[in-house]
Amino acid sequence: MDDKADIGAAERYFGAIRSALDGLGIFLNQQDSPLYKHDLVAQTVAQYLQRLSASFDCWRNRLGFAERFRISRADSGFPVFQNVLELENDKKDAKARLAAIPPAEALRSEMADFILRSRDFPHDLQRSMAERVYLETVERGEVFSPFLLPETIRVSVNPKTMRPFYVVHWGAFDGASNLPLVYMAVIEDSSEGMVEALVGKDGKLNPAVKIPLPVGGLLNPVLARRFDDFAARNSAYSLSPVTIATSLDQDFPELHPKQLRRFVLGPFYTAGITEHNQKVADVLGSVRRPEDAWLLTWTLQEVFSVAEKPGKRGLWSSEPAREEFHINTDDLEATRQGVSHYEQHALVPHEAYQALYASGEASRIFTGFQTHILSNGQVISGI
Repeated sequence: MDDKADIGAAERYFGAIRSALDGLGIFLNQQDSPLYKHDLVAQTVAQYLQRLSASFDCWRNRLGFAERFRISRADSGFPVFQNVLELENDKKDAKARLAAIPPAEALRSEMADFILRSRDFPHDLQRSMAERVYLETVERGEVFSPFLLPETIRVSVNPKTMRPFYVVHWGAFDGASNLPLVYMAVIEDSSEGMVEALVGKDGKLNPAVKIPLPVGGLLNPVLARRFDDFAARNSAYSLSPVTIATSLDQDFPELHPKQLRRFVLGPFYTAGITEHNQKVADVLGSVRRPEDAWLLTWTLQEVFSVAEKPGKRGLWSSEPAREEFHINTDDLEATRQGVSHYEQHALVPHEAYQALYASGEASRIFTGFQTHILSNGQVISGI
């Protein structure tokens, strides 16, 4: 909300986004869902979804003492980046601020005394209690930060190249688009030390090396800090997946990105709050229950290498190996996005879908999307 929001509108928004994130969580865990075929993607995205849910719990609690909460009404439908930054800052000093606020039991006792003594509601004490609840949630919760450091979740060996490869993921909340982003990359490592340590003579992962997955950062300790810095600088939504993959290929001669996926959550539409599609807003406004008056979309983008151009070593100069990334030029949208493949998905409650269908707008709104309907705690796909 770009101006001060009334409590009713804020509660409608938080109720709708909670329903949407819970529905997406159900979708990610259903074995018959289209995304479950990418089981590692679904598992990884679910972790970031938990962080995002924790952030919304914090923001909801913050309404009890803060005057403003802003969302990107005309674009993403998610909170603006300033809220993410404020949450990150509050996370850093939550312990010190909590020490300055009386314990919850003492506040409750003071509130009761105030009501009995003054025959009025203790608004200041209520704000202190709300701030305590908020800071306690911030302190214990793993929230969706502006940037979430890379983590290695799988290690194996490519028998053709005899190189180890890693599956790495990281996250970012894009400050320009106000969209949560999750990245996953499959990266081969030709560093001599890592090949020697991880690849056995049989071309398989060396069983003598115990790797306690997940590992914070890139598994290669020599490159891990540089890789963190690269991911932090190259996670903007404005950068296409092929641009990011190409930059990674060029910046790290020893690393060979074979695949890069990006999960883009949003836009999110909710009745009476967002304004990025007036027709959708009008139809959602007719839905009886506010917690069912929403539509959540997401995009899964992928770019992969089709070949590796061998490196050259000469007396006076040398060239490292380079990946040749595939862009699907037969699909104009894939070319625009800079990807080999992409999928667009939409999740909508059953009542909202019925309203969209009855309006005659469903086919136009969902063109190009794989549509999923949330009904009675289950997600029905293939509509």
